[in-house]
Amino acid sequence: MAEILRVGVAGLGTVGASVVRLLQRQAQALAGRTGRDIVVTAVSARDPGKDRGVDLGGATFHDDPVALAASDAIDLFVELIGGAEGPARLSVETALAKGKSVVTANKALLSAHGSALAELAESRHVALAFEASVAGGIPIVKTLREGLAGNSIERVYGILNGTCNYILSRMEAERLSFEECLKEAQRLGYAEADPTFDIGGFDTAHKLSILASLAFGARIAPEAVEIEGIERVTLADIDAAGELGFRIKLLGVAQRTAQGIEQRVHPTMVRKTTAIAQVMGVTNAVTIDADAVHELTLVGPGAGGDATASAVVADIADVARGVRSAPFGLPSASLRKLERAPAALHEGGYYIRLSVPDVPGAFAAIATRMAERKISLESIMQHGARTARRVGESPVGVILITHATTERLVREALEAIYADGTIAEPAQVIRIERE
Repeated sequence: MAEILRVGVAGLGTVGASVVRLLQRQAQALAGRTGRDIVVTAVSARDPGKDRGVDLGGATFHDDPVALAASDAIDLFVELIGGAEGPARLSVETALAKGKSVVTANKALLSAHGSALAELAESRHVALAFEASVAGGIPIVKTLREGLAGNSIERVYGILNGTCNYILSRMEAERLSFEECLKEAQRLGYAEADPTFDIGGFDTAHKLSILASLAFGARIAPEAVEIEGIERVTLADIDAAGELGFRIKLLGVAQRTAQGIEQRVHPTMVRKTTAIAQVMGVTNAVTIDADAVHELTLVGPGAGGDATASAVVADIADVARGVRSAPFGLPSASLRKLERAPAALHEGGYYIRLSVPDVPGAFAAIATRMAERKISLESIMQHGARTARRVGESPVGVILITHATTERLVREALEAIYADGTIAEPAQVIRIERE
């Protein structure tokens, strides 16, 4: 048997404890697959006395994760602290600078500093592995970096946040409001007390920026991601989507266009017939459009201790085998600057929900403003009214579905409609993702 791989784990929360547990439970199988015994020899956590349900008797405890990263008693540093700055960043930089490979699940760190960390890892000839940073137990990083190396990728998109998918799924299945579903997600531990990072789309944006780098051979550019959360999605939108043959999902989408690479996170209408529309609850899914495999969808658990630990341990096993890939698929020097496609030039269909006063000429005025910008309407549907009404009684819910047009033209038409005073409140606009 070759020498032992000595592992240091920083962060013993749900994922960290699951990693230690999985390494211990699968020790014999991992040794057989990698040719090395993999042993956790040192750990770091806030509370050394907390019972985590794992045997840490043989591991040295460090109060400071940076000291753990610098220790000569470990060969591999596993960072599970979280956060883009502070001890997480400093400990990873320290480990790489000391010539130690690093495994991390930290999407915020990679989104903010992934390119620089990759350069540092390459300069020290060590691995920087991060399968667990995107979509939990789904092996999407290895799929993009290695499994599809012979493909030219046109688009990668997916459900990358289980909290949002849980909320939207429950809204549809049980006809509950967004606020009710969010409270339930918090009660079950799917959402934080401050859920902004999830429901605002920021968690998805971090993950998307990593996928875009892998898919398109570009340096990570988190500032290029257009972000919109799910806070404004209502039951009226959920119901209308269903009647039209769609579901609403929060998607992260990165795609190649003639103007550059689009990176966008927003609520999206997807056809119920598509694979990604079938993904409900806290499950994640990623679809890849590529020239050789055409469409490939991977579905699985996107969070949770065991699912994320599975991805972390897979990376640890690669390090034990001596696998050292360029972190983002190409040597850092070969990663090009991402050419950002202007958001205003995004082209596709749109769902537009308007609250229109029930007065003569209101519908005609809206149609005129759309026609002035050559926006072709696929359908117009009055929504929410099931009984006869009197003219002027109250605003009418109206749904417009457009044929392919641009973001700029839709926004210009709506600004003109606002200026006319035609509608009673701001429009709801949701993009329709092409199949």
